[in-house]
Amino acid sequence: MTAISAPQRKTGGQAEGRGPRRSIVLNLVAVVIGLAIWTLLASVGVQGMPGPAEVAARAVELVADGTLAMDALASLRRVLLGFLLGTLLAVPVGFLMGWYATARGLLEPYVQFFRTIPPLAIIPLAIVLMGIGEVPKVFVIFLASFLSSVVATFQGVVDVDKTLINAARVLGASDRTIFLKVVVPASTPFILVGMRVGLGSAWGTLVAAELIAAQEGLGFRMQQAQLYYDLSTIFVGLIAIGVLGLLMDRLLLLAERRLTDWQERR
Repeated sequence: MTAISAPQRKTGGQAEGRGPRRSIVLNLVAVVIGLAIWTLLASVGVQGMPGPAEVAARAVELVADGTLAMDALASLRRVLLGFLLGTLLAVPVGFLMGWYATARGLLEPYVQFFRTIPPLAIIPLAIVLMGIGEVPKVFVIFLASFLSSVVATFQGVVDVDKTLINAARVLGASDRTIFLKVVVPASTPFILVGMRVGLGSAWGTLVAAELIAAQEGLGFRMQQAQLYYDLSTIFVGLIAIGVLGLLMDRLLLLAERRLTDWQERR
């Protein structure tokens, strides 16, 4: 048995090592294919689309004069603040709704109601009530993050296996112990997925949020470039948002794997 199990463990480790390497190779192939298609579309003159080389040259200019760094930091600050505030409020509210029937009855109608209203539709009201400073920009991003995360947290609590809860009760565990030792760990994957969705919603709302009298930011720069039909700058802004969003998503994915390493994965 020992002689058989050792090679099996080695083979499993080799398979686990090959998985990430294969994924990276496929990612690189996808990027190369995307760049090739982009170059082809630009070469045939699709609506004046700039090619990768032209966009890269414009990006170098924006990096050199500090514009890209200034805009990226401004947008990143707004997204992080709105996302963190939204998540910090969404998690306890989601737990309350999932664990207490009274809280669910009181809060769920409002959550479901505001979920049907796009955060972008709140912008006119936010301007009237909060002015044109940073507060309404962050609030719109906060709302997008909150609504995504609270539903995921609530669903995570509701979907906890009742067998686990009943087994803990049979063993004499209190409600507090069950909540902390059973419900919270079982809900963690849902919370992290909700955070990833909320992060995407935050970045997706950014450009519209920066319509509110912004003087800097990636969304602001793209809107200014639109007025002058500066497609290269628009592409630089799009790529910068995509890269920043992707990096933040990878960090959340890494946290998810560390916090839920007890789960079986494919």
